[in-house]
Amino acid sequence: MKNVEYIIVGGGYAALFFAHQLIKNNKSFVLFSDGKKSASQVSAGIVNPMVLKKFTTFWLAQEQLDRLNETLNEIEKYTGNHYLIKENIHRIFHDQKEKDLWLSKSENADLKPFLNLEFKNLNTIKNPFGVASVDQSARLNVEQFFSDFQEYLLKNDFLIEEKFNYQLLNETNYGDISFKNIVFCEGIGVKNNPFFDEIPIVPNKGHHLKVRLSVHFDHRLTLKKKHFLFPLNKEFYYYGGTYDPNFRSDEVDDFKKDELVAGLQEFYPHDFQIEEVNFGFRPTVKDRRPILGNHPEHSNFYVFNGLGARGILNGCYFSKELFEHIESNKPLLLEVDLKRFNI
Repeated sequence: MKNVEYIIVGGGYAALFFAHQLIKNNKSFVLFSDGKKSASQVSAGIVNPMVLKKFTTFWLAQEQLDRLNETLNEIEKYTGNHYLIKENIHRIFHDQKEKDLWLSKSENADLKPFLNLEFKNLNTIKNPFGVASVDQSARLNVEQFFSDFQEYLLKNDFLIEEKFNYQLLNETNYGDISFKNIVFCEGIGVKNNPFFDEIPIVPNKGHHLKVRLSVHFDHRLTLKKKHFLFPLNKEFYYYGGTYDPNFRSDEVDDFKKDELVAGLQEFYPHDFQIEEVNFGFRPTVKDRRPILGNHPEHSNFYVFNGLGARGILNGCYFSKELFEHIESNKPLLLEVDLKRFNI
């Protein structure tokens, strides 16, 4: 019989950032992941304090950015690599009206730290109204982050690479593993979880392209008009992603691929070649807040879900909140507490 303080189920941002809290606080645990790529692993990794459609910010944006920088510094100490690529998002303006809106919004106290007022024009792309950058924005090296973290978990006997079987679970044991608490970080997979299948998670399907550009840029910036464009390496670029909250099948939707092609052609006037079309399902919630808390009948069964399109920021920030709630009984913020749904 193996004894641990925690079992984590899942392999995305929620699971890994919660695992970091356990590593940091010397808690024993195992993490179950079946090895399938989660929505997190095919995400863009964009760290963005702005809603660039409306030029607004969001709840706890600065606090989440600060915690992410602090947390990644902690993770880097045991993985040995740096993951945050500090290349700001540059917003390509659609028209003069949008540029003027950026200027007027920059006077708001909550937006001032993020809206840079240095307008510029970039080579290689169509940007007649110029671009401006989002201060404090960045992107995570997603592939390296997951690869290194999984390698660390495996090397230290934290990772169990198999599908979790709910039938082997009771209050304190999973097969031959005894535990104090179990945290389910399953994304849309929670729909198959008999303990938390009623939480109101809405799958939001997102597509992105891996493209080869015929004319490269002389910078590594993240560009944003309708979608994000940035270099993955010297050869390929990421372009995406789309949002689709309607029920869709588990395969590429051609109309979304067409949407991406049209979006890229809108500002990139050169030939490009599509290498791959990828997609994932984001676990979203109608009130745009994550879901954290314990089961009403199984008090040591916890859920950590609903990170939406901000998996990195939400996952990082609320992993600490959940850990402190479990360990120190720190109250959860009402906005994210599972109890708000009366399930």
